[in-house]
Amino acid sequence: MHPIFTSIAIAGPETVLTLGSLAALMLGTFSGKGKALTVTSLFAVAILALAGFTLLDAPAGITRAFDGLYVADDFSAFLKVIILAAAAASVLLALPWLNESGSGRFEYPVLLLLATLGMTIMVSANDLLTLYVGLELAALPSYVLAAFHRQDDRSAEAGLKYFVLGALASGILLYGVTLIYGFSGSTQLDVIAGVVSGQTERSIGLLFGIVFILSGLAFKVSAVPFHMWTPDVYEGAPTPVAAFFSAAPKAAALGLLARVLVVAFPGKIAADWQQILIFIAIASMVLGAVAAVAQTNIKRLLAYSSIANIGFALVGLTPGTPAGISALLFYVTVYVAMTLGSFLVVLQLRRPDGSPVETMADFAGLSKTQPKLAAALAIFMFSLAGIPPLLGFWPKFAVFQAAIASGLIALALIGFVASVIAAFYYLRLIKIMYFDEPAVPLATEGSAVNGAMIAACALFCSPIGMLAISPLVAATARAAAALFPA
Repeated sequence: MHPIFTSIAIAGPETVLTLGSLAALMLGTFSGKGKALTVTSLFAVAILALAGFTLLDAPAGITRAFDGLYVADDFSAFLKVIILAAAAASVLLALPWLNESGSGRFEYPVLLLLATLGMTIMVSANDLLTLYVGLELAALPSYVLAAFHRQDDRSAEAGLKYFVLGALASGILLYGVTLIYGFSGSTQLDVIAGVVSGQTERSIGLLFGIVFILSGLAFKVSAVPFHMWTPDVYEGAPTPVAAFFSAAPKAAALGLLARVLVVAFPGKIAADWQQILIFIAIASMVLGAVAAVAQTNIKRLLAYSSIANIGFALVGLTPGTPAGISALLFYVTVYVAMTLGSFLVVLQLRRPDGSPVETMADFAGLSKTQPKLAAALAIFMFSLAGIPPLLGFWPKFAVFQAAIASGLIALALIGFVASVIAAFYYLRLIKIMYFDEPAVPLATEGSAVNGAMIAACALFCSPIGMLAISPLVAATARAAAALFPA
């Protein structure tokens, strides 16, 4: 078989997503105007599922394709499962909102498929240029998605802010790539690792390149000090889009960051990027915890919660050990379920006039008017706060344990304090739901599928989810080991 066909077969998920997104575009174009969105959305979910099934036939071990530009291994496969599942959920949860808001156009699932394609390329990138192509393929549809509700000025503003700041971050990242290439002679991660390992003295040029690359990727994961776009974009973007932004792109960018740092920059230079990560992790945890206290808008609250959770996830990445990467993957998995569940509850609720809920005051007395949704949201909030025995406690425990095992005791202690501070605003929302008198009775508008996804996420995040810890930890350990070949 010709090498190009072998490479296409190895890149099964990307091949399916590429062909599927083109087919979805044609399907939406030629479907009847009234049913184009529904038909295209269901087709997109089928394509995402098919892309996931291709991972079942993936060859064991580490397989490279396209002359080493692409790598398929357990690490990328694990993250692709999370990305594809989050993308499928994002397509389904958006359907009722799009139909009700007047923004129901079939381009939504097509753009989401293209963004997902970029994310799967990101986590399999074994070259800095492949990394950049995947990153931009994920970013460009995201800018359009942020401004998808064209009738809303806030949505247009969110799209513009995201585009301008995203373009700046991409430029910073690309400048870092040029520095790495200039001082190592290659853009391939394993070749860069060989050059770095063979150096007896620290290369200032390589160090500057790492700083620029970390700056560009920190923007993608909403880490401080490159977080400024997150609250505004989450608030202004359509709620389904904010839900998507909070889940799949975070998993992809964290996976990409882990691969670049662990694979390309091992040895002595690891101490330099660890110092940068320690600062970013502490700043994200503290700012995310403190700034959210003053928020009254529920989407801005979840945005700052996202920033804080990225900080906790980076605590697991900082040691650069197999245990730390495993804890990072565990954290990402549980975080995606918690944040998607929270946004699903917000999407289900409507004020009496039919407008969506936006402020925390809207949730007053929710336990009396919508007890099931209030219980689900309480589970998500307790889990995000890291309160045992809910599932959200265990990934926080895992990342702190990995940091302590590597001697980063101060980092773990700061994370613990930030977690306690963050618990305040999670518990405040629960207090509003269960102890405040209802201001206005909230109605529910959503599909049975969304209700089923809320129930599934709530069960996963509840103490029942502890049954999944052992197989999940085993899977994350196998995935992490792929970055540390013997």
